[in-house]
Amino acid sequence: MVAYVNERELREQICLIGQLMHRNQYIDGASGNISARLSDDRILATPSGLAKGFMTPDQLIIVNMDGERVGPTTSANAHLRPTSELMMHLECYKQRPDVMGVVHAHPPTAIAMTIAGIDFGQCLVPEMVVILGIIPTTPYATPSGVENRDAISRLILEHDAIMLAYHGSLTVAKDVWDAYMRLESLEHTAKILFMVHQLGGPKSSISPDQVEKLIAIRQKLGLARPGDAERFYQACGVGRPATDDLENRVRQMVTNLLSQHYS
Repeated sequence: MVAYVNERELREQICLIGQLMHRNQYIDGASGNISARLSDDRILATPSGLAKGFMTPDQLIIVNMDGERVGPTTSANAHLRPTSELMMHLECYKQRPDVMGVVHAHPPTAIAMTIAGIDFGQCLVPEMVVILGIIPTTPYATPSGVENRDAISRLILEHDAIMLAYHGSLTVAKDVWDAYMRLESLEHTAKILFMVHQLGGPKSSISPDQVEKLIAIRQKLGLARPGDAERFYQACGVGRPATDDLENRVRQMVTNLLSQHYS
């Protein structure tokens, strides 16, 4: 069982995050959604149809892991229903017991990069390497349905930040505030990369030995995710991919067996 949190404080924090997302133009209108884990089977979430920058704590709703409304209602939220994008949030909680907060937003620069075909698999910004790692972009999926859930399902175990092509971002963390902070880092990095490409593209990358130091910091801070070694090898040419290690071990075993057989 995960520990219960102060629900009232969490409601206020989610509303603050909604205000910041609106103020920083990570969302518009009623777009985006925020959720946080209250317990193993209870999720506090923003409902459908509300402008996230102008919510009140009593408007947030509680759902179970099947996406059904549970718990007491108030006059402020009795008529509200779960968002159709809730399935994406629930998939994160089901696969990642460590995740306590999920933020889905529409950061404009990051989305523009996915439309332009510019990925985030570049070792150009130190903070990105440490905090976010290699950020994948899903194939296009129709928003507000099972396609979005399925698009992130195979990625969420190994990533804390995911781009949804043409649509938005998904960030997760050990609490909802850190999930929001990862959104800020994602869009800030996107703006830097956007300006780099406006100036003619990168002239060089961070050297492999310096990237390895950044990866070590990432590991020391407890931010590393499964599959990091393979991703950093493919994107930045550092380290050795796990698949190569396996192939080398298999090759050596075969060599040893053949040597014993013919000796």
